[in-house]
Amino acid sequence: MNRDWGNGPGYPPVASGTSWGTGYHAKERLVSATDKIKNAIEDVEGKAKEALGRATGDRSTENEGKTDQSKADLKNAGENVKDAFKH
Repeated sequence: MNRDWGNGPGYPPVASGTSWGTGYHAKERLVSATDKIKNAIEDVEGKAKEALGRATGDRSTENEGKTDQSKADLKNAGENVKDAFKH
């Protein structure tokens, strides 16, 4: 039987001696980049919400914006930690 154990179904043939080939790592980088983009969008939305709250005098909206920014920062920090352990 000819089985390609290194890369799984749907991935290109393994070119090097790695166990998962390049397809696995490329997918991981894509997921990480997508998550970072989502975090950046959440941060921008939070800044906009904070500015809107400040402009209208709505402290609740302003605080919501600050909270959204903090969430985005924490998620980004988590992504950076994951990236550090990948190498």
